[in-house]
Amino acid sequence: MNRDPVPLVASALRHYINGAWETGATTGVSLNPSDLDEPVGEYVRADVRQTDTAVEAAHAAFREWSLGSARRRADALDAIGSEVLARRAELARLLAREVGKTLPEALTEATHAGQTFKLCAADALRAAAEPGGSARAGVEVDVTREPLGVVGLIAPWSAPLAIAAAKIGAALAHGNCVVFKPAESTPGCAVALASIISRAGLPAGVFNLVMGSGRQVGARIAAHPLTAAISFTGSAETGTRVLQAAAARQARVQLEMGGKNPFVVLADADLDGAVEAALTGAYGSAGQRGTAAARLIVERAVFEPFVDALQAKLAKLSIDHALKHGTDMGPVANATQLQRNLDYVRIGQQEGAHLLHGGRQLERATRGYFFEPALFIGESEHRIAREEIFGPLAVVLRADDYDHALHLANDTAYGLCAGICTRALERARHFRRHVHAGLVTINLPTTAVEYHAPGGGRKASAYGVTDAAFWTAVKTAYVAG
Repeated sequence: MNRDPVPLVASALRHYINGAWETGATTGVSLNPSDLDEPVGEYVRADVRQTDTAVEAAHAAFREWSLGSARRRADALDAIGSEVLARRAELARLLAREVGKTLPEALTEATHAGQTFKLCAADALRAAAEPGGSARAGVEVDVTREPLGVVGLIAPWSAPLAIAAAKIGAALAHGNCVVFKPAESTPGCAVALASIISRAGLPAGVFNLVMGSGRQVGARIAAHPLTAAISFTGSAETGTRVLQAAAARQARVQLEMGGKNPFVVLADADLDGAVEAALTGAYGSAGQRGTAAARLIVERAVFEPFVDALQAKLAKLSIDHALKHGTDMGPVANATQLQRNLDYVRIGQQEGAHLLHGGRQLERATRGYFFEPALFIGESEHRIAREEIFGPLAVVLRADDYDHALHLANDTAYGLCAGICTRALERARHFRRHVHAGLVTINLPTTAVEYHAPGGGRKASAYGVTDAAFWTAVKTAYVAG
């Protein structure tokens, strides 16, 4: 297998359109949030014309790819997964430099991405036919799923390898062609993936990478008449615009958006385990995960011991360069996120929430976006308890009992995930059934999700289905014998 180095800073990070690497209309710089004086590299930005070229290339390639064998798709995806896994150390280092995840966190994500491509390879081989039958003698009913065409994929900066792998792998496995737009702050990870995909033997145009702003490139992908479907992960505000653009021309759309996820700790919980799960869920990856636990809802009987133990653990965290050995938390990903964190610390204090720990910008040996993780005691009406922040800031809420805790957990516009720590099986079962979330964890961090299991959310966190029903169209044929 070709093992050319993943493009980093040797030259401008370029688009991949119709089987070739292309320059762009303008350029930008991908910064390293751990060290602003050591950028990842210069990348190119597409304009509307170049975005149209990518969509048209995908459309032209669709017939050959969609009518080809499932084995061909599976082999290509398996090859991509194998190279991602073989080069996960390289990819992890790039991810740590571009997003600020610690090296262990980045290695986990790179591994997840490779395994996801291999899982999609297996999905490509699964039978496309669904069971059918006719009530009439001598009539056969055949139900099949067929690919849609060009699929626009818009991915976030929070998990630029894992989420991209899930979207690209699923779209290709089901016979669609792809136009992929990564977040503007993670072009290096996107080009690294595209470089691996370019060596998998796909026909020109089946996979295309275009980089640039959401307002120009993302909006054009969503509005283009040849884009049959759009899969988007990002903020609720941007997701709403994507939905409006798709609905205007009746295109299929799937949105994975924000969360303000509850993590409930009952009085009967293993307190040490609950504190560790809360620490991981709220502050892992600097809180920059859709599944992060932002609202820690603790039963009154164990409120003080829980808060004291969590505060003590936070005080021991090492916040430093993502590649530095021993770092527990790297920087936040970009200047916008750092300012957002600082703004919400100020908002929380102004509204009367009690800041127990952190909430300050930190200075380290290198210039970077270092932020001391924040812990508040607050009330459910505080903005820090209701609005998505997407950073290492959590608020602890008191619950009188289990019923009150469940009420607080459901008192949100979002419904991505929820967690509970309890030794009571009956309470765990009740919570799993009655909490308004697409993902539920019991005695685990809210972030303890796995790549092979279905995901999803409710309310403002998601729109549309996430399985084969999104990537394909059903065709039913009636045949008389």
